[in-house]
Amino acid sequence: MTHNLALSLTLFGGLLLMAVWLDDMAARIRVPGILLVLVLGLLIDNNLSALPGDSPPLLSLANAEQISQLALVLVLFFGGLTTNWREMRLVVRPAVRLATLGSLLTAALVTAYILGLQSLPFSAVPVSLAVALFIGAMVCSTDASATLGLLRPLVGRLPQRLIDLLECESALNDPMAVVLAGLALALAAGDAGQGSEVVVEVMRQFLLGVFLGFIGGKAATLLLSSQRSQSYGRLGAIVSLALLMVVAGGSNLVGASGLLAAYLMGLVLGNDPQVDRPLLEESHAGFAKLAELVLFLCLGLVVEPNDVVNDLFWALLLLIGMVLSRWVVVELLLLRSGFQWPQRLFTTLAGLRGAVPVAIAIQAAASPVAWGQMMPPLALAVVLLGLMTQGLSLVPVARWLGLAQDTPAAP
Repeated sequence: MTHNLALSLTLFGGLLLMAVWLDDMAARIRVPGILLVLVLGLLIDNNLSALPGDSPPLLSLANAEQISQLALVLVLFFGGLTTNWREMRLVVRPAVRLATLGSLLTAALVTAYILGLQSLPFSAVPVSLAVALFIGAMVCSTDASATLGLLRPLVGRLPQRLIDLLECESALNDPMAVVLAGLALALAAGDAGQGSEVVVEVMRQFLLGVFLGFIGGKAATLLLSSQRSQSYGRLGAIVSLALLMVVAGGSNLVGASGLLAAYLMGLVLGNDPQVDRPLLEESHAGFAKLAELVLFLCLGLVVEPNDVVNDLFWALLLLIGMVLSRWVVVELLLLRSGFQWPQRLFTTLAGLRGAVPVAIAIQAAASPVAWGQMMPPLALAVVLLGLMTQGLSLVPVARWLGLAQDTPAAP
């Protein structure tokens, strides 16, 4: 083992232990765990200047991009695995509308909002359509773990249909954000005259990813059915993880969206009655949590705190545009869905951002586009502001709107 490898293992192991401790402490003091993990990453000197000798950076941008893509595969797979269509059948239609059409409309409104900011007198930096579209795609998806984690004090006291809507939407809208961000990066890398070709290529990746994810889910179902899984025993989680690696990696090799394929594979596998779904969820929950913690550690390490401070003003403007855009979209798509205005308003405010914008921002920074380096500090500033403003106000807002019952509802 080389000195640099031993040093990296020691430091990353210590950082992960600290991240787990911070996440546990955050649950006790009722603040988002990812907020504390982000701050931890920012406080660590990635250049290791305090250590003796000529030590390389703890984490390079290229390595952070590779790690974030792998982590996003685990997060999306777990999101699909935990989406139960039978339990959420009452909210499937509005949740699908919010996750698909709602994500598209949110990205479009945020894109228009960003382009409109250029007319302000203090906006001296020109923003292209590709940049605005990428930012809109980066922030159009919501994070279920952040939202539901903050609502722990109200477990059993909020309407179950509202909780199911937030959880189902958050599980379904991540692939849409990934595809839209890929479209923006492709438009930025190509010529203006190749826009139609880029759109066709992205649609091909989308459809092929759906197909390969479905095939991979069915293959995993055959291997992990109740009868066959008895022969694997505790190795079932390793078998499913190996199949996930094959599907995600193979999809990228043939030009499909590996992230979308991972999500569809989890969705098909988790909703097959022949599979022991609770066992798989329990096995992969640790992988997904590890991936989420690593994502935020990576972003905190490769971003300079000064850059985050400098982007706070623009992040605040972007957060305002995000909330207004989501409010318009939620009111439009849930108007006749049986959700009253307090529930629609709460759904608007519960649209917290989490792991997906982090991974998308790191992907842009590692790409050849000129503006990619600006995305990680902006994403980090937006996530931090959203968690501190929207996130910490969720419980008081739920009580103010009369959504929280005095006593827990009967199961």
